[in-house]
Amino acid sequence: MNTVTYTVPNISCKHCTHTITMELSEIEGVSNVEADVQTQLVKVTFDAPASEQIIKDTLAEINYPVAN
Repeated sequence: MNTVTYTVPNISCKHCTHTITMELSEIEGVSNVEADVQTQLVKVTFDAPASEQIIKDTLAEINYPVAN
């Protein structure tokens, strides 16, 4: 089980966190998603076949790209 935390500057409301949680939860292998409006952090717990690249790509696709 892997856990990663990303800074996502575009998070500004509960709708943002809901969208992120719903979209990332649909990725096969993702077991938990926590998105926080205040800290603009997204914490994802996953196993294969999910990967950091798939998670980052999905966030970018839904207009919540990870900060560099």
